[in-house]
Amino acid sequence: MKRKIYLYGLVVGLVAGGLLAGCAASGQPLAERRMTSGPYILTPDSTNRLQLDFVFHIPENYIKKRNRLIVTPQLWYGPEVKEEYLPVVLDAPVFRQKMLRKQVLEQETDPYEAYVRKPERGNQAFHLPYRQTVQLPEGVENGRIVAVVTTDGCGACTGLDTVEVAFVQNLVPLTEDTWRLPVEKREFVVRPKVREGSGEARLQFAINQSDIDLSMGDNRQEMEGMLHTLQPIVEDTLAVLDAVTITGLASADGSSAYNTALARNRALSAKNWLAGELDLDAAGRQVFRVSSRPEGWQPVLLAMTAAGDKDSVAVKNILETYGDKDEDVHERYIRRLPCWNRIKKEYLQKDRKVAYIYTYTMKSFTTDAQLLALYESRPDAFNEEELLRVAALKKGGEEKMEVYRTILTYFPQSEAAASDYASILINEGRLKEAREVLTSLAKHSPLVTNMLAATHAYAHDYEKAAELLQNIDLPSAKYNLGLVKARQRKLHEAYALLKPFVDLNSAIIALSVNENNQAEKVLERLDDESCKAEYVRALLAARLHKRSEFYNHLEAACRDNRLRKRAVDEPDFVPYKKDSRFRMLVHRKY
Repeated sequence: MKRKIYLYGLVVGLVAGGLLAGCAASGQPLAERRMTSGPYILTPDSTNRLQLDFVFHIPENYIKKRNRLIVTPQLWYGPEVKEEYLPVVLDAPVFRQKMLRKQVLEQETDPYEAYVRKPERGNQAFHLPYRQTVQLPEGVENGRIVAVVTTDGCGACTGLDTVEVAFVQNLVPLTEDTWRLPVEKREFVVRPKVREGSGEARLQFAINQSDIDLSMGDNRQEMEGMLHTLQPIVEDTLAVLDAVTITGLASADGSSAYNTALARNRALSAKNWLAGELDLDAAGRQVFRVSSRPEGWQPVLLAMTAAGDKDSVAVKNILETYGDKDEDVHERYIRRLPCWNRIKKEYLQKDRKVAYIYTYTMKSFTTDAQLLALYESRPDAFNEEELLRVAALKKGGEEKMEVYRTILTYFPQSEAAASDYASILINEGRLKEAREVLTSLAKHSPLVTNMLAATHAYAHDYEKAAELLQNIDLPSAKYNLGLVKARQRKLHEAYALLKPFVDLNSAIIALSVNENNQAEKVLERLDDESCKAEYVRALLAARLHKRSEFYNHLEAACRDNRLRKRAVDEPDFVPYKKDSRFRMLVHRKY
């Protein structure tokens, strides 16, 4: 097989030479190993699986007639065998005949039957391909693939040898989940808090009269609805009623001029009743305005259409044909329709609409003390900016989250509140809740999308995280996408994204793609003396053959027992494994 080496890819092909042993009784030594210099490196994929793709080369004239060769790959982690994988078995012709006789005469079962390869001649050279996908045990980030070679032919002796085939190296677990989730900085600015609202009342009047008779129809209920809307504002010590405009809608049936004037008078009656009930003084009454406008024939058309009335087509044609004319012209032609009497009876509304629009200003709070004091009793009097300021003033995470929930109650589409709230939830590991908060927003800005992607990344759904981050042109999003690509083992893409950043993650990914000079530039600028940073510096020093620096950094790194254990099988540290100083450092417990 042609040798293929991809130092940091997902599949590594290599040739391990000289895996042979003779019968111990014959006195023949193990043949010389012909291993290519330097460790072969396998890198797990994003699901922590390895693709083993080896070719074991067996030279000519090594196997005796009575030999069986068994090559068993094993995963070593430190001094322990963590996994043993399927073997490769090669039987010499005589050994094979012996095993067949035992199977026939003694019903003996051969445990290696499924793996046996049967050459025609035992003295020829062999290339034994080995391909298997294996799952690394949880917690294993690096290690060694060791081939254990045994021969057992005469039944009285066993030859044993081990050959280090490859090293498992995965630098990605050294990176930290430092997802960048910037929160927008906000300056608190006091702004006028002008609010507005609107409504309508459906009232009944005597023909050609404008006075409101509360005993007619639902007049009392309708007027009290207007009163109950405005009264809390008038009585609120933190609010000032700025304006109330009451508009009477003139009936379509009859003279437009007469109906419009009548509608204004009816609006005036509503104003006077409200002013009296609200006990307004002269100044308070000044904020009220009255007006009127024609209601037109459109409500009649809508009612006929909703009822499925076929004559609605005729009314629609009149309104479209004379769209530039006033209501009197429309009425003239509608009255000529054969169905006029039915329209008048069934679709002309008996109630008259009185619409109202109101505006008022809430008192602004200018000091932090005011904000904190009034929040406890009157959060409804705050605008979004004031509530965000209260959240910023709160100390604990739970207190802040309570304010954010309040903000989202009054301002459901507050991106600032949603993103700040989600950030706290993410930091507490409450990813599902954070995602629900963010997805409740109708629109997602780049900042929100970046944070939403983090909820998927922390949940190890890297595909969804990458999809969300792909087209966001924010530095933080580029950085986060780099971390996602690293988790997916798309290391060259990760390197391109993280290269502009100066932090430990950037240096680790640079080392992962053998960009040692870039890693050196980053580490020189990095003010980080943590054990992990020292371990990464030791990796770089080992690659650059800086022996003294290597040991200085490794000694500092090995204060972390997890890193000390990792160092035992780190491929970059192989040249130092026989040093007494190295063995002392990696086997010392702190």
